[in-house]
Amino acid sequence: MTITELLPPSNVVDLQGTTAAEVLFELCRPFAGAPGADPAAILEALAAREVLGSTGVGEGFAIPHARVPGLPALMASFGRSAAGINFKAADGKPVHLFFVLAVPASATGPYLNALALVSRMFMEPDFRAAAAAAPDASTAYRLLEHESEGAK
Repeated sequence: MTITELLPPSNVVDLQGTTAAEVLFELCRPFAGAPGADPAAILEALAAREVLGSTGVGEGFAIPHARVPGLPALMASFGRSAAGINFKAADGKPVHLFFVLAVPASATGPYLNALALVSRMFMEPDFRAAAAAAPDASTAYRLLEHESEGAK
C-alpha cells in the first residue's frame, strides 16, 4: 500500500480554518464526491474520536482518524495550515499538517497498515518541512507521491 493509493490529488487541500472544528470540516469536504461516502458522518466520527484524545502526534503533525459505519472503503485527505492550528497535540505545538484516515467500521488490517505508513512517512523531519513549505497543494501531492514511492 502506498499513500497515493489512498489519496487522490483532489483530496489534498490548503486549509483556511483557524480552529480544529473548521479544519476537520475542510478535510472532510473532498469526500463529498466519493461513492458511498457521507462527509457529515465522517466529520462526526472524526470529532468523536478527538473527544477521546487528540490525534495531534506532535512536531506539527496530526493524523485524525476514525472508523465510520457504512463507509465502503478506506478514504484519506491531507491538508496544510500555514498558520498552524491548536489541535491539542502531544507536544503542545500548533499543527500544520493533517492526514485524515476514514475507515470502514469493520476494517482492521488496512486501517493499521495505513496508520503505520502515514506515521512513518511524517516522522521524517525533512519530509514534514518540505510538505509544509510546498507552495501549493499540487506540489504537496507530488512530494507525498515521491515519498510514498520511495517507501515501497
